[in-house]
Amino acid sequence: MCYNVLCDKYATRQMYGYCPSWALDWEYRKKGILDEIRHYAADIISLQEVETDQFYNFFLPELKHDGYDGIFSPKSRAKTMAENDRKYVDGCAIFYRTAKFALIREHLVEFNQLAMANAEGSDNMLNRVMPKDNIGLAALLRTKEAAWDNGLPSDPAQVQQPILVCTAHIHWDPEFCDVKLIQTMMLSNELRSILDQAGQSFRPGHKPDSSNVQLLLCGDFNSLPDSGVIEFLTSGRVAADHRDFKELAYKSCLQKISGCDKPNEFTHSFKLASAYSEDIMPYTNYTFEFKGIIDYIFYSKQSMVPLGLLGPLSADWFKEHKVVGCPHPHVPSDHFPLLVELEMTPTVGTSNGLISRR
Repeated sequence: MCYNVLCDKYATRQMYGYCPSWALDWEYRKKGILDEIRHYAADIISLQEVETDQFYNFFLPELKHDGYDGIFSPKSRAKTMAENDRKYVDGCAIFYRTAKFALIREHLVEFNQLAMANAEGSDNMLNRVMPKDNIGLAALLRTKEAAWDNGLPSDPAQVQQPILVCTAHIHWDPEFCDVKLIQTMMLSNELRSILDQAGQSFRPGHKPDSSNVQLLLCGDFNSLPDSGVIEFLTSGRVAADHRDFKELAYKSCLQKISGCDKPNEFTHSFKLASAYSEDIMPYTNYTFEFKGIIDYIFYSKQSMVPLGLLGPLSADWFKEHKVVGCPHPHVPSDHFPLLVELEMTPTVGTSNGLISRR
């Protein structure tokens, strides 16, 4: 499950004047959000816009009752704040069902730090990319015996299948499409190094082989399906002169980030597919002013197959109830949760048997 829950700080009357104030109130909305999460009972849940205080005092204790554990990080600005202010900073969370998964390690990806480290003297990198404090959060998990719905594999080495789950919340402003694309490229590069390290630790003494680690990437990318961000993730490449770079001078720092020696494009080696297509889900974010697809779940298409998806709310329901935007008394966030059931071929050792994620 991937779900931007709309944190309390952003749920203002100025932004969502069409929603009754009692239905915007966090005490009301949080019950609806938790009901939604519990109803679908996914094995892995990634959330965006979770306030620090709400993670520790609401989401984590509530979901622990249901057999989950979780990790969290606020946006980078939290580091510079007094403790009392820090608790209202939002960030990303990943929950996993402890009966089926164990956490090996977690990784925080801070885009402002990466922008500074890779600036190569670029004013645009320092003035446009670095000030944005968005983050990505990754959990390296391994499967336990209970994850194997179709019976345990004959090779015991396959029982503990490593899977890297990453969630991200990319910068929102449409004027900064260059920043969105660069943040996504930095994320991809960080995931590559995390996978390479993981590949080495799962096969000590062998050449690093990240192909034995599965990858799930999801989040609020604040980017439409025809954007450079989604083109890069799904096709594995983006042209160096893509319109989303706005003809700004980024080339030398982007070549450093992508580690790509091709002069005209930047690439990544993940073979990713989006679980949802536009004909299934016409929008994932539904407000009065904007309706579109900006949330995604990507999976490794070589080793995972989607078995089922959660579809959209009925268009007739919106018409019948004159819903001009969300949140709404019956819809607790301005984003809809995405949910996919995936069947996963194990990659540790020889490939036989399947894991089904419920």
